[in-house]
Amino acid sequence: MVAKWAPETWRGKPAKQLPDYPNDAAVAAAEAELRKFPPLVFAGEARRLKAALAGVAAGKSFLLQGGDCAESFADFSANNIRDMFRVLLQMAVVLTYGAACPVVKVGRMAGQFAKPRSSSMEKRNGQELPSYRGDIVNGMEFTAEARLPDPQRQVRAYNQSAATLNLLRAFAQGGYADLHKVHSWTLGFVDKSPAGERFRELADRIAESLAFMEACGLTAETAPQIRETEFFTSHEALLLGYEQALTRVDSTTGDWYDCSAHMLWIGDRTRQIDGAHVEFLRGVKNPLGLKCGPSLAHDELLKLIDALNPANEPGRLTLITRMGADQVETKLPALIRAVQREGRKVVWACDPMHGNTTEASTGYKTRAFDRILKEVRGFFAVHMAEGSYAGGVHFEMTGQDVTECIGGAQAIDELTLATRYNTQCDPRLNASQAIELAFLIAEQLKRERFGMAQRLAATS
Repeated sequence: MVAKWAPETWRGKPAKQLPDYPNDAAVAAAEAELRKFPPLVFAGEARRLKAALAGVAAGKSFLLQGGDCAESFADFSANNIRDMFRVLLQMAVVLTYGAACPVVKVGRMAGQFAKPRSSSMEKRNGQELPSYRGDIVNGMEFTAEARLPDPQRQVRAYNQSAATLNLLRAFAQGGYADLHKVHSWTLGFVDKSPAGERFRELADRIAESLAFMEACGLTAETAPQIRETEFFTSHEALLLGYEQALTRVDSTTGDWYDCSAHMLWIGDRTRQIDGAHVEFLRGVKNPLGLKCGPSLAHDELLKLIDALNPANEPGRLTLITRMGADQVETKLPALIRAVQREGRKVVWACDPMHGNTTEASTGYKTRAFDRILKEVRGFFAVHMAEGSYAGGVHFEMTGQDVTECIGGAQAIDELTLATRYNTQCDPRLNASQAIELAFLIAEQLKRERFGMAQRLAATS
C-alpha cells in the first residue's frame, strides 16, 4: 500500500540539508505569508513541459537545462537575466540547427537560491559559523550576523523569482527570441572568441534559411514559432517549507502542483527513498528531476523511480546523471540496463559539472573544461552502446564574462581564475564556454540520431 500523501507529510520523514532556524515562530510566519502569495507558475505550464519532456523520452527532441549554480540577491538585474536567457537561446539554436532536433529549454532560474552543503559548519581562522546555504537561507559574508538563517529571505526570494519570471516571459513571447534577431544575440566578449565566430557563421546560414522561408510565405507573422519560444524554469526543491507554501491545488484537475517552478529536482544528497524530499515530490504533479551520482545502485534507482513515477508516465521523470569524467563509462551502463530491463520511461540527461569539481593550486574551486567535455562524450558513448537515448544536458553557466572554469578556447588557467571569479557557490561556464559546449553536443547528437535511424531501418 502506498502511504497517503498530503503537502505536509514530508514533515514526518527524516530531512537532510535543511537549515537550523533559530526561531520556529518566524519560520511559520514567513511560510504563512508565502501561502497567501499568487503562484509563480501555473499547472497548465507544468503540463506543457511534461508533454515536451515526453517527446524527449521518445527520442524526438533534446533537453537543454542550464543556469546559475545559485541565484544572488546582489547580482539581480535585468541585464543579467537577459544575458543568461540569450546564451541559452544561442545554445538552443546551435543544437536545433546543428542536429536538426527540437530543443526543450529549461532554465535554472527564478528559484535556484538554495544550495546543499557537505558540512553544516564552516571554519576560517579559528572561527566556526554555519555554512552558506544560498541567499534564500543566509548571507555569504563570513560573519555571525550574515550566516544566521533568516526565514524572511524566503519572501525576498519569492519576489525576485516573480520579477525574473515576468521578464523571462516577456523575452520569450515579446519578440526578443525572434530568429531574425539571431545575429544580435552575440554578446560582446563572445563575439571576439572562436565560439563567437562559429556562431556568426551559423547565424548566417539561419538568415539564409529564413529568407527562403519568407519567399515561400512563412514569416514571423504567419508562423509564431519563428518569433516566440517556450521557456521553462526549474530549481532544486531543497527548502521544503518554501516548496510546501507554494504548492496549490489545480482547479481544473484537482491535482497538487508545486507552483514555485515548472520542474523541480531532487539532489544527490537528498534522494533517500524514506526521506522528506522524496516524500514531498512524489505527491506533486510537476515534471521531476533526480540527480544520480556514482554511489547510486541500480536497485535503489528502480525504487526511486517507482516512488516518483509509479504510473510510468513519459515526461514525468528526468534522470540527471553526474558521475564524473572518470566514472561515467563504468557507473552509467548498469543504471541504463536496469531501467531498460524494467521498461521504465525516463529522460536521461547529463550533468557534467558536479562530478568534476576540483580545487586549483591558488585555492579556488574550479572545473576543467576538458573534463566537462569528456563526461559529455562518455555519456553519449554509453547510451549509444546500450541502445538508449542520451536526451539532455544539465549544467551551471552564466551570461557574464567570468573566469571560473579552466580551459576552453579562451584558455583560462589557474592563474587567471581570480580575474573575474564571481560565483556565489560553484564555478560556472561563461558564455563562450557554454556555446563551445553546445557545438560539441550538436555533433554528438547528430551522430546519435543518425545511429538511431540506422537501428530503426535495420529492424523494419
